[in-house]
Amino acid sequence: MKKVLRIAWYIVGAVVAVFVCLVAYLNFAFPKVSPPQTFTVEATPARLERGAYLVNHVVGCIDCHSTRDWTKFAGPIIPGTEGKGGEKFDKETANFPGTIYSKNITPYNLKNWTDGELYRLITSGVTKGGKAIFPLMPYPSYAKMDPEDVKSVVAYIRTLPEISTKPYPESQLNFPLNLIVKLIPKDADEPMTLPERNDTLAYGKYLVNAAACADCHSPRDDKGNFIEGMEFAGGMEFHSPLTGDVVRSANITQSIETGIGAWDETAFQGRFFTYRDSVNRNKTVKAGEFNSAMPWMLLSGMKDEDLKAIYRYLKTIPPVEHRVEKFTAKTAEVR
Repeated sequence: MKKVLRIAWYIVGAVVAVFVCLVAYLNFAFPKVSPPQTFTVEATPARLERGAYLVNHVVGCIDCHSTRDWTKFAGPIIPGTEGKGGEKFDKETANFPGTIYSKNITPYNLKNWTDGELYRLITSGVTKGGKAIFPLMPYPSYAKMDPEDVKSVVAYIRTLPEISTKPYPESQLNFPLNLIVKLIPKDADEPMTLPERNDTLAYGKYLVNAAACADCHSPRDDKGNFIEGMEFAGGMEFHSPLTGDVVRSANITQSIETGIGAWDETAFQGRFFTYRDSVNRNKTVKAGEFNSAMPWMLLSGMKDEDLKAIYRYLKTIPPVEHRVEKFTAKTAEVR
């Protein structure tokens, strides 16, 4: 019996030793990305104009790195908080396996970052200090953007009004995600070239990637991984930080019954045009009433031709039959 126990302890010890070595290896060897490039982004008028459009209406930087007013429909940005960060993402708000606070991206926090370090963070997910971040900021998508567009983003966020904030809590990821995250970053060595606007399908694909539409419109499993075969089929949950009500992303595949397959171009664009109206941009929402996590107020500022291109690309997405219950009030859950 003692011999059996001794062998069991040897086995346990060996497993623990292997695990410790693996953790040490991951911590020291990863993330494996190249050092940041040494360059300076010239803030030309063209870059600032393009950057402002991307940051405020396409790639969503301002959406996650500002404070949203959840007493109003779609949580519009509270003026004066643009880029200050501090938004919390966790199990309760987004069914997320851990807790993450968005960072301050105004010059107050980024003044000691080089342009090359910002470029690497946006496209490879590695911080100035060499730490891997979880792709809640969808850097795998941003890695595919035209490098000139990424530089335009860098140039523009340098111009945001400086907002002084205290350091936010460090991100905490659940095991084993806290180890797996180190393996995700990689060099952004396969970027797209911005397609010509008249190549509508290619341009639409480019915009859908830049806006990371699939990230919110695809359901995930309990470990935060996308469910294979369910791309764009909707169902990702978001919990209101004020009321606890649950809203789920829509199925935007070409399913006639459960997606947007029956929508024509006018109907699709109309959903965005609706929120260009001042009345709809300031609609108060009470607990138990339908709300949306989608930043309609920002996305409604996309150019008409860009919305048209996105629609035409989405028409190529295969239909997935997945009926989504878009909204569940917390009071309804209790009953």
